[in-house]
This record gives sequence, C-alpha cells and structure tokens, in this order.
Amino acid sequence: MSNLYGGDFNQKIDYVFKVVLIGDSAVGKSQLLSRFARNEFSLESKATIGVEFQTKTLLIDQKTVKAQIWDTAGQERYRAVTSAYYRGAVGAMLVYDITKRQSFDHMARWLEELRGHADKNIVIMLIGNKSDLGTLRAVPTEDAQEFAERENLYFMETSALEATNVEGAFMTILTEIYRIVSKRALAANGEYSKSSSLKGTAIMVTGQGDNESKSGCCT
Repeated sequence: MSNLYGGDFNQKIDYVFKVVLIGDSAVGKSQLLSRFARNEFSLESKATIGVEFQTKTLLIDQKTVKAQIWDTAGQERYRAVTSAYYRGAVGAMLVYDITKRQSFDHMARWLEELRGHADKNIVIMLIGNKSDLGTLRAVPTEDAQEFAERENLYFMETSALEATNVEGAFMTILTEIYRIVSKRALAANGEYSKSSSLKGTAIMVTGQGDNESKSGCCT
C-alpha cells in the first residue's frame, strides 16, 4: 500500500531515491515534475536551464521515502549531460511528447546514453506525455508499448496538464525501486528493518527539507 504525505512531518527518512527525467526539450519533463512534487502546472513554463531537482516525501510499505527527482534541459543533439546527472540514480523516466514523433524516435538514443552512464540495475519507465492532446497524436500507443517491451521498460501515458497518471507513474517507479533496494538490503543485512543503520540509508545525498527546489549548472 503506497500513500503520499502532504506537508511537513518529523519522521526519519528511511530511503532517498534519486530519479532522473530524460528526453528532448519541450516534452513536458518540468511539468511532470511540478505536477508530482507540488501538484502545479504552469502554462507559461520556460525551458529548463542547467539542472534542477525537487523532492517529495512519501510512505511506501510503512517506510518513509524521499524521492529526489532531477530535471535537465533536453539535449536535442545528444550532447551527453555529464555523468554527474546520472550518478546515484536508481530510477529514470524517458519522456516523449505523443504529438511529436521525433521526440519518440529519439528515445532509443536517450536510452543508450542512460545505460552508458547509469547503474545497470536502474528502474526505467517510458512516459508518453501530453495524452490530453489525443487529436494531435503522432505516436500510436502500440508503438511505444512495443518499444517498452523490447527494451524491458515500464510504460505509461500521462498528462501533466490534466494530472492523468502522473502520480501513478512516479509511484510505480518508486515502489519498484523500493522493492529492489529493500530486497537487496534484506539479503545483505538479515533483519535489516530492525537495524539501527536504517537511520541513514541514503541511496544518494539528501537535500534539506521537503518539497525543496534546487538548481545548478551542469557543464
């Protein structure tokens, strides 16, 4: 059972999961992040410059999980986003725009870059965003499903504008990450849940506070 917390609370953080958003510019990566982290959507969203991240704290299987979601400017010409962007990531969302065929065609290249930089056990989800623009669809759902099955990816279509499947997509990937990490921890430490070391089980460096937003340069 997975629940989301609203507001601040003082429980210790059991896990911090870094998830990266990847894809061309203007496919809606920042809007997906904004909708999930703050339940906001801006029609006047500007292109992301450099790198930024936001966090959201949730409860998965009675454990407090801080999701740290990283967003970067889409690199249309496949310039590598530095390896620092991928470092420590346990999940990734490959995002395309269902109305822009080219953004979907670039997914294979983004996936190649991701697999070249990230941990081999990273959980990956393919996201077809802007499902509210169905009349302008240029990427059939079947094409994306076929690609996801071939590459062993999770797949979901979302609308950041209408909040369709956004929470579901993030919770699916975070729950799967939790399942893998907690199973690995159990195997390594036996009764891990009773271990005092749980206080600092960070998968990557944690930020301060909940629902934070940070930005920086990624050069």
